[in-house]
Amino acid sequence: MAEVLTTTPAEGHDDSNKKSVWRLLRENPYLFGLSAFASLGGFLFGYDQGVVSGVLTMESFAARFPRIYLDSNFKGWFVSTLLLFAWFGSLINGPIADRLGRKGDMLLAVVVFTIGSAFQAGATSTEMLFAGRAVAGLAVGQLTMIVPMYMSEVSMPGIRGTLVVLQQLSITLGILVSYWLEYGTQYIGGTRCAPDIPYTGGSESHRTFDPRHDVSSGPGGPCPGQSDASWRIPFAIQIAPALVLGVGMLFFPESPRYFLMRHNEPKALASLARLRRVHPDTASLRTEYLAIKAEVLFDEAHTRDKFPGQTGVRLFLSQHKALVSTRPAFHRLAIGTCIMFFQQFMGCNAIIYYAPTMFSQLGLSGSTSGLLATGVYGIVNCLSTLPALFLIDKVGRRPLLMCGAAGTFISLIIVGGIVGGYGTSLSSAKAAGWAGIAFIYIYDINFSFSFAPIGWVLPAEIFNLGSRSRAMAITTSATWMCNFIIGLVTPGMLETMGWGTYVFFAAFCLLALGFTYFFVPETRGRSLEDMDAVFGDSAAREEKARLTEVAASLGLTEALPAADKVKAEHDEEGDQRV
Repeated sequence: MAEVLTTTPAEGHDDSNKKSVWRLLRENPYLFGLSAFASLGGFLFGYDQGVVSGVLTMESFAARFPRIYLDSNFKGWFVSTLLLFAWFGSLINGPIADRLGRKGDMLLAVVVFTIGSAFQAGATSTEMLFAGRAVAGLAVGQLTMIVPMYMSEVSMPGIRGTLVVLQQLSITLGILVSYWLEYGTQYIGGTRCAPDIPYTGGSESHRTFDPRHDVSSGPGGPCPGQSDASWRIPFAIQIAPALVLGVGMLFFPESPRYFLMRHNEPKALASLARLRRVHPDTASLRTEYLAIKAEVLFDEAHTRDKFPGQTGVRLFLSQHKALVSTRPAFHRLAIGTCIMFFQQFMGCNAIIYYAPTMFSQLGLSGSTSGLLATGVYGIVNCLSTLPALFLIDKVGRRPLLMCGAAGTFISLIIVGGIVGGYGTSLSSAKAAGWAGIAFIYIYDINFSFSFAPIGWVLPAEIFNLGSRSRAMAITTSATWMCNFIIGLVTPGMLETMGWGTYVFFAAFCLLALGFTYFFVPETRGRSLEDMDAVFGDSAAREEKARLTEVAASLGLTEALPAADKVKAEHDEEGDQRV
């Protein structure tokens, strides 16, 4: 993925496709800076994803919102509310992006995210806190859909994959920053809180909070440890990168593809010239502009030919019905959706959301130790993503997926065995506890170079050009919904199943290994015509012929290689570690 080899008519004249990724980045610092700004959308998602795990363990947060702290069902809903609304936000964002533009959509998401973050940081009631999670979730769903799309549309094919990986790294960096920030803010003190929250009866999962220790309703004893600022600051500080993203995008151009979709050719050409830092009359720029125009015209012609006379809701339903109307189309969609399903049910986000809780099960005592171990997990998570950059196009997708599935299965079985074998005595069995923590880290290494990035790369590679955007919308919504389910049920599983939680996720790792071996085709170095042979289809060949015809009608001397272009854009939907 570090070297994406592709050719478009625009590039055929300057041989830019033969240049290395790093040389292209050095020659296009403006494009790199634009992508770095846009990738802050991924940072916001990663930060919000990671910040919740530490907040849930803070004593001052528990004193302010005791029901969330003590009731596993409420805890699950607290985490998952953002995910549910992110799923909804990603589904409705397509029409918004086409109406407001890519920049306008991002600016709207920044405003929504800022409102949601302010609600969370200033929450004085459970209802206000949940409202903030819901509003922020809508923005996260918008950003995880629109940022990779914008980066893909303004980039050059030779560096498109690398720039979209920048979005992926921003997600893991956001998780890392949130972990270590909370490790620092936990020491903020000065007001009352309840370090050891008592309860007055009830089951383990439905304890009754003693209001005498509740900072919001009674005079508890002075707490030397934490104030509300320990959790309000992490929620509030995420507003800063959101504002940086919003202000920064004001100074960058809109996507040329969007202007062409709106039939505004002068603005499209001016935008492309600004992105490439050349005069609009430059021959190579004109050729690239015509290539983009050919793709837009192809999309319009494909829709007219396949769904004649249909518009609005009827067209929307017909386009999605076509994804399951034939066996080859359904086969592709099933593989893409299942890969996204396994990406979540292998347990990665269960650990991200509830890492301190899991580390406490392994014998780490005190919130400080749990947050410290969680911070180290964030470092491992971030660094372990890097091998995929160098291995994905060298050894292929299937070997990495199978290796990752096997490694995560073994790691989780060992962790489950340690938790089940030692139980509550883990606090005294230090060696066993640290072994379990080590295998949590080993699990993350195996997941981060396999299903984390490839779960997003592979689905985009198996869909043909005419249905790729809609198919990717379905697979993306599937991963959001699975993420929501995992965030909702994991607290209850950890409380009631204990070690069985790790075995549960390990079972899905084993199923992912078998599914990859028997059903997932290798896509490394294969064109979409090659994929047609795998699925018994001819869609890519027909689409390429039609795209060539459209390109020729615009005066392009070379056929536009749609299949190769699709392969180069396999990261268009981005890598949200959801």
